Amino acid sequence: MTLAYQEYYTVDDYAQWEGNWELMEGMPYAMSPSPTVSHQSVATKFTSAVNHAIDNKKPELCSDCIVLMETDWQVSKDTVVRPDIMVVCNEVSEKVLVTPILIMEVVSSSSVKRDEVMKFNLYQREGVAFYILAYPQDHLVKIYYNQQGKFIKQQDTASLKEFYFELNNCSFDINFTKIWRDA
Repeated sequence: MTLAYQEYYTVDDYAQWEGNWELMEGMPYAMSPSPTVSHQSVATKFTSAVNHAIDNKKPELCSDCIVLMETDWQVSKDTVVRPDIMVVCNEVSEKVLVTPILIMEVVSSSSVKRDEVMKFNLYQREGVAFYILAYPQDHLVKIYYNQQGKFIKQQDTASLKEFYFELNNCSFDINFTKIWRDA
């Protein structure tokens, strides 16, 4: 009889690794190859649009919200993920230890299973309010809203022009036609 051995790592192990990794429930996942130009362009344009929308609100409404790119979110002692973009509307120090209110993942062929299944389930379970999956090649965006611990699809279309987000007291529209690389 052979016993199956499954590796298990913690945040302490993760802190020692070189390169780009994520750690989900004790299992390491390499973040390679590096993102494509289209991936980075979509992420940058979306980040810019959200920053602009937040900056144009009354300071007392959005002052606690910050938009972050490629930043670790330490979910637990055995889970650290690095969303492409996240919006946190709580005070944070140099580490994100609180649940983001919005996360966007730009989906590529190498990340599709992780983004659509593993991270979907993790973000849903952890109470992320909005989860956005962006598919640059198809100009497709899927937007989910967390209602009572379950993601409910709000949009799933390549023709989405604008979407209204309400993040606590901070609400704004994002024009999705402007995030695509050739837009």
